[in-house]
Amino acid sequence: MNVETAYATCERITRREAKNFAYGIRLLRPPERRALSAVYALARRIDDIGDGDMEPARKLEALAESRKALDELHLHQDDPVLVAVADVAVHYELPLPAFGDLIDGCEMDVIGVTYESFDDLVVYCRRVAGSIGRLSLSIFGSRERDDAVMKADDLGVALQIVNILRDVREDRERGRVYLPAGDAKLAGCPPDLSGPPEAVAKLVRLECPRARDWFRRGFALLPHLDIRSRACIGAMAGIYERLLHRIERDPIVVTRTRVSLSGTEKLFVAFDALARAAASGLGSTGRSS
Repeated sequence: MNVETAYATCERITRREAKNFAYGIRLLRPPERRALSAVYALARRIDDIGDGDMEPARKLEALAESRKALDELHLHQDDPVLVAVADVAVHYELPLPAFGDLIDGCEMDVIGVTYESFDDLVVYCRRVAGSIGRLSLSIFGSRERDDAVMKADDLGVALQIVNILRDVREDRERGRVYLPAGDAKLAGCPPDLSGPPEAVAKLVRLECPRARDWFRRGFALLPHLDIRSRACIGAMAGIYERLLHRIERDPIVVTRTRVSLSGTEKLFVAFDALARAAASGLGSTGRSS
């Protein structure tokens, strides 16, 4: 398959599926935009296996097949997503084992792992979201890569915690509980979140400052990046930070509905991120914009 066709397919998937990330990806230069779309498309495919309707045993088989495909990218010339990812791996030194971490996290979902402490939950978050931070950083570039890798991982953790807080109701309906049992006990909420909405809201409120702390750590990544990459990350993370603000303001809302931002609000965050990145451009340490 022609690599340009493969990238075009990944960009279509990203535009269709990346309800929040697409606003940041649009701010990248075309080469990085294509590369990150390929990463997103494969990550989405892996996530969809874990979240899909197949029986657990079949999900684990499909995840194992995805893991094998990563070891044999050159053999999958008819798969546009894998063709594009193989090209990104060559041009951006993509850390392919990070996709393996994502698969590990999805396997935790499939077998129904629960979390006693917040530190236990962080392990999961690093696998399913910190991994994406590390993959993205290879595309953005940074002269101080070793220091930036952990910050990219930390920002992924922040975004995943917001996902968990936002999706408390939906996840519970699917039989998944991510919030730590130890924290639930402190909040007077049953570990399976079967208590009254007020108890669940108290637990959610307890976790919000932790999410804030992970954002603080993760936003330290921005000075390591060039203007376009800084704007991209600022937009993606800014959207999630706004979601966190809404949850903090009224935690009980997550027991009733899925908190979201309008398209207009997301555009505002993206433009604001671009303006902030441009204003701080003289401090850029990554690739030129």
